[in-house]
Amino acid sequence: MTRLRARLGLPAGAPSAPVNVRPVFHGFSPLVVPRPEDWPSWVEVAGYWWPARPDNWQPPAELVDFLQAGPPPVFVGFGSMAAGWADLKGCGADVLSIGDVPHDWLFPRTAAVVHHAGAGTTAAGLRAGVPAVPVPVMADQPFWASRLYTLGVAPRPVPFQKLTAEALGDAITTCLSEPSHRRLAAELARRITAEDGTTSLLAHISSTNAG
Repeated sequence: MTRLRARLGLPAGAPSAPVNVRPVFHGFSPLVVPRPEDWPSWVEVAGYWWPARPDNWQPPAELVDFLQAGPPPVFVGFGSMAAGWADLKGCGADVLSIGDVPHDWLFPRTAAVVHHAGAGTTAAGLRAGVPAVPVPVMADQPFWASRLYTLGVAPRPVPFQKLTAEALGDAITTCLSEPSHRRLAAELARRITAEDGTTSLLAHISSTNAG
């Protein structure tokens, strides 16, 4: 930061708060990424903001039957990444391909979630209290995958570029066979659930509108 400020011709030292600065709220849990100590006072880590489940949503009967037919399955999905849009299909008596299903309903019913480590899917898995197998593809996904591993709720990430059937199978086996992954995931979920990420944001919006 010091070298950057020098290159830009700015005074040394931390920047002062702009006049009439508006606070910045980050919608993730400080339990997952602690607030950096050098952030300015107007930047806040508020906690997660959870999406509402669609009104009157009901799980497909086929999915309910599948979940009831055996032990909790492993979920595999890549969200809005190209791999997630590729209409991937699995086959076999113990495999079910599904469309869009709210994560807050499905993930708690699984043994583990294999995903691309996008910010939203990572949060949903943490909220559900189940371990993860992160397969980061691009952008910020390696960061969130690394956080899952550091928090102890996932084995070492498998980069998408190195993904093979053998590598994925080994990662899932490691995830399910290490009890600490599920234990730590459940403990973290309980603490995240106790947070209220929207209160400070809504209070600011209310005060701004009132003014």
